[in-house]
Amino acid sequence: MSTSAGWRGTCGHVPRTHNPSFVGIRTLRNNNNPSVHGIRTLRNNKAIDSVGGKFYHAPVSGALLYFTLAVATLAVSWAAIIIRWADADPISTAFYRMLFSSLILAIPAAPGLFKNLKKLPTGDYWRLLGSGVLLGLHFATWITSLKYTTISNSVILVATQPFFVASVESFVFKEKISTRAIWGMLLAFAGMIVISRADFQIGGNRLFGDILALIGAFCAGGYLMLGRKIRQTLDNRYYVFPVHVIATVTMLMIVGIFHSPLAGFSGRTWFCFFLLALIPTALGHNLYNYLLKFIRAHLVAVTILGEPLGATVFAAIIFGEMPHIATYIGGGMILIGILIALIRVKSEPIPFETA
Repeated sequence: MSTSAGWRGTCGHVPRTHNPSFVGIRTLRNNNNPSVHGIRTLRNNKAIDSVGGKFYHAPVSGALLYFTLAVATLAVSWAAIIIRWADADPISTAFYRMLFSSLILAIPAAPGLFKNLKKLPTGDYWRLLGSGVLLGLHFATWITSLKYTTISNSVILVATQPFFVASVESFVFKEKISTRAIWGMLLAFAGMIVISRADFQIGGNRLFGDILALIGAFCAGGYLMLGRKIRQTLDNRYYVFPVHVIATVTMLMIVGIFHSPLAGFSGRTWFCFFLLALIPTALGHNLYNYLLKFIRAHLVAVTILGEPLGATVFAAIIFGEMPHIATYIGGGMILIGILIALIRVKSEPIPFETA
């Protein structure tokens, strides 16, 4: 339909406006409940549906979706490498990663932050708090795991959050998960077992590091789930900034518990703290949060499973850390699982709900 001609809907003809950012509106009727209406607004060539006071963004193109997923995965793949370069206490590293990320994210979030947060229902404030705490715990446990196990094992195990996310989506929110995605995640889970079994035989610090990585995966899964619920009504920049501030406060409390140092680092370490905030966090994680508008949380989480490939390759080139044969086999199974789960995945709007 030509936008210059205006919209035709149940409200009749809406003439062309002089404001180039506003094209027109039309009312929408739910086929299952004729009494429920919504409004479709074209603003800056983006269709936004408003139903019951909530805004539902129209799908983005498939090509843009895959490109965004690839950029986000590449960005987060550098996290483990930069952490090793930092050569600092893991809890201290996690704290400064959150602190510097909050400072970076404050720039785009400052205009209109409090105005948008005031619009949230009470339940979303609790979700925001829980999301921030889980994000802090995720980084505390995962970054610490890198001290005890290999980079390849740590990033593979922490990326198993889709299993926690999919379980909650299915049993709590009653969302249907495609058979293809289930098979893909099961294959990835089998790959995780192959890797963990080898470390179980080695025992000691390796196994402890693996357990910490799995705890980090559980926390990341909860963070993704709570984020998806909030992101239905809150813009990405107004979501990620308060979440990172809460995560920073959480990490500061953990720093106090473990008496981790906050000073006395080398110039290289301080630079690594900044890079951690800029590349994998401000860029990578924010792109994943943006994608939560358009695709279900477990599919975003499955894509994060691509991080182990990049991190393993970088670790082998930079640190000469060659993976065990079990890592090759298990990692291959995980990557195939990703491909199975993402075949023909297209962007989709948030499901229509009648309230």
